[in-house]
This record gives sequence, C-alpha cells and structure tokens, in this order.
Amino acid sequence: MSKPGESMTYRHPGTPARRFTYRPMERVLLPGASAFAIGGVLLHASPWFGLGLALAAFVAMWLLTQSRLSAALITGYVSAGAAWYLVAQADQPELVTAGFWCHVIAAWLLAWACVEQLAAIATQSRLYQWILGVLIPVLFGVWLLILWELVTRGLEVPQVLLPSPSQIAQRFTSSTHILWADFRQTFLKAVLIGYTIGCATGFVVAILIDRSPFLQRGLLPIGNLVSALPIVGVAPIMVMWFGFDWPSKAAVVIIMTFFPMLVNTVAGLGAAQAMQHDLMKTYAASYWQSLFKLRIPEAMPFIFNALKINSTLAMIGAIVAEFFGTPTVGMGFRISTEVGRMNVDMVWAEIAVAAMAGSLFYGAIALLERVVTFWHPSVRSS
Repeated sequence: MSKPGESMTYRHPGTPARRFTYRPMERVLLPGASAFAIGGVLLHASPWFGLGLALAAFVAMWLLTQSRLSAALITGYVSAGAAWYLVAQADQPELVTAGFWCHVIAAWLLAWACVEQLAAIATQSRLYQWILGVLIPVLFGVWLLILWELVTRGLEVPQVLLPSPSQIAQRFTSSTHILWADFRQTFLKAVLIGYTIGCATGFVVAILIDRSPFLQRGLLPIGNLVSALPIVGVAPIMVMWFGFDWPSKAAVVIIMTFFPMLVNTVAGLGAAQAMQHDLMKTYAASYWQSLFKLRIPEAMPFIFNALKINSTLAMIGAIVAEFFGTPTVGMGFRISTEVGRMNVDMVWAEIAVAAMAGSLFYGAIALLERVVTFWHPSVRSS
C-alpha cells in the first residue's frame, strides 16, 4: 500500500496503465464513511439506507482508481440523497437514535470525499479551477447548513437558542419588505457613504503626509489615536452631533475606515524600490509624475488591502452604531428589538442579509483588485 502523496500505477482489464496520486484524506474519508454506515446498521437505524451508504463508499473507492470525476459524482450524488432522507427523518424523535447520527457522519464523510476529489480535479486545468473554485465553497456551505438543520431538529434545540435554517428561511421569505428597508437604511446609506468618504479621506491625507514630513510626524499619531477610540463610546456622540438618522452612522463608519486606509496607503507609497526612483529621476520626472506613474501603482496592493479590510469594518460599525439611536428601521435597530421580543429567527435573517451584503461587497472589491493589479505577482501566479 502506498504512502499518502505517493504515485502508483494501476492497470485494469481493457484500460491502459495510469498514474494516480493519493491525497492524504483519501485513506480516511471513504473507509470512515463505510464504517459509520455499517455502524448505524448495527445500531438498528435504517438498515437498507446504511448498507446503501456503505456500498456507495466501496464503489467510490474502486472508482477512485479509475477516475476522480466518477468518484466525485457518486459520492456527491449519494451524499445529497442521504441529506434529503436524513432531514426528513429528523422530525421523528423515535428515529433519531445513535444509528441515525452514525448515518449523518457517514453522509458527511461522503460529502467531504466529494469535495476532496473536486479539489484534486481543479488543479488539472484553468477551466476546472474557475468552475470548481465556485462549486466547492458552495458545497461546503450547503453541508454546513444541512448539519445545522439536522442538529437543531434532531436534538430538538429550542428556537430561542438556535433556530434551524429552514425556520430562518421561512422568516426571510415572509419579511422581505422589512429586510429590504433595513438593508437600504444601513448598507445603501450609512455603509456605502461612510465607506466612500472614509477611504477617500484616508487616501488624500496619506498623500499629504507623504508630501510633508511635518504632517507625517503630526497626523499619524492623531490617526492612531482615532483608530483606538471604542465604537461604543463614539457612536452615542455621533448620534448627538448628527441626529438619529443615517448620517450619524456614516460618521462612525468614516472614523472606522479612515485609519486603515491612511496607514496602508502611507506604507504603499514607500514600497517603490530605489532603482525605480532613480529611473524616474533620469526621466526628469516631477514629484507628481513620479507619484501617479510609479508610487501610486506600486501602492495599489496596499490600498486594496485597506479597501477589503474596511468593507467588513464599515458593516460592523454601522450595525453597532444603530444600537445607540436610530429611526425605526435599520439592521442594528431590528436586531436589538427582535432579540428583546425573542424573535431569534428574525435576528438570524438580518444576520444573513448582513453576511451576504458584506461578502458580495468584499468579493466586488477583490474582483476589482484583480483587474487593477493584474501586473502584480500575486495576481499573475493565481
């Protein structure tokens, strides 16, 4: 038997010899899934279902020596069917036994094996890498939701402690108008406006600091001081200064996003090498020509790092600021009020909206980074 990572040559009747490289988890996942499936049968939980899971694991182990894609398809298909069957059983307490949980673990291991095979296939071509780069995280996220659903329903977890994804989805679909109003108030107004002003201000001040050593000695310590201010102390003051509507929340976002952009831009402006500066001097370039044609392009990876960091800080700052005073709309307002009413499913629906908005915002900035910094080694090598 070969060691993990060792290549072996397999020859099957009617097929040419082929090279196959073991991945370390392949020695654990499929045998483990088979063992848990048979263990569930011995614990008197759905014998035919458990034997089917074990058979699928054995078939996948054989297909693995033939084609990773075939093994991925069989494990993915069987794990999806198993998830549907187990979720249907979770509402029947008499069926939720130790064998049931063995079958849950077996189905999860099959799904993990599917992801392992897809990850190996993704390295074979650029097309596979692009398609599976999206599919693998989606499969992983879906199985997290499935496990969440099985645990909350199978163990009868009270809704006030942790609602199931199906309950959250039901509340989501029945409260879309409320969620949209909260999203518009918090994200489209406070987050985007505060994010834009905070990042732009930090960038401009960084240029001024780079231009003037006096400002560098004076403004950087002040910026450091501003970054250390606690949001729970700043938010009430901003509400008193700018009122209860979105401008006070945008002011909090400006404060939170200013310093990361300032520090990263200052560091990026100093990233150009001495040889590059000497080259610009041989061209008789002025300060502004050197800034826009050399130093700012060299600083772009640092600037985009700040933009990505601020995309998450802005959402957090706006939501927390709404806890300290807001009109009867907004994500933070809804979370604080619905927790008091014990409507935890609505709280999770708001969290889902915030997570999706933040993820899409971060993804858009990351995509823009790849377009702008296509020349950077970190982008060219990916």
